[in-house]
Amino acid sequence: MFAGDVSTPEGRLQAWLDSLILDHGVFRTVWDNFAPVVHGRLYRCNHPTPGRLAALAKRYHLRTIVNLRGQRRCGSDALSRDAAARLGLDHIDMAFESRGAPHRDRILRFHGIYTSMATPALLHCKSGADRAGLAAGLVVLFEGGTAREALRQLSVRFGHFNRSRTGVLDAFFLHYAAAAEGRKPFLDWVREDYDESDLRASFHAHGLSSFLNDHVLARE
Repeated sequence: MFAGDVSTPEGRLQAWLDSLILDHGVFRTVWDNFAPVVHGRLYRCNHPTPGRLAALAKRYHLRTIVNLRGQRRCGSDALSRDAAARLGLDHIDMAFESRGAPHRDRILRFHGIYTSMATPALLHCKSGADRAGLAAGLVVLFEGGTAREALRQLSVRFGHFNRSRTGVLDAFFLHYAAAAEGRKPFLDWVREDYDESDLRASFHAHGLSSFLNDHVLARE
């Protein structure tokens, strides 16, 4: 994977080749998977190209970009960090898993980020389907919405498949709905009751769906 910088023409070319080919960014040049989460405050998409980030920043007056992939040694990461710096955007790394039960500490850290970051902001992962859906669903609950409303952020419309291993994210929201919704505020439940190991043990993915998602589509 790309491990250089983008300060030279040669470095930028290597970053673009890495992004387009190894990180499957060629598909993201024609598909942005963009949608509002909280109008005027928060939006979601797949990993934006520098040009798309500039266009979104101008149109939606963005002030922050939240990278749900975490810091990575790849061309896409280097290019978007450079673009954010050039545009004057705050760049925040907030890594989530797409195929594991959400971690309590990461949920609470994300809440801290959400309540303190400069807005409007843009969330992105690689495809804008799974981690972006999880984060967007968490925001729905942070804002007082329901688990059913949160689950709409994890849908086929975004390229999310709930029968594959990424379905553990849906199971998280369903777990809250069954265990505490209407009886205990979401963040209190996360802090005091949520057990990610129990969720991990109880969730079982469909093998064929996981194979298609992980190997045919080569989703991260």
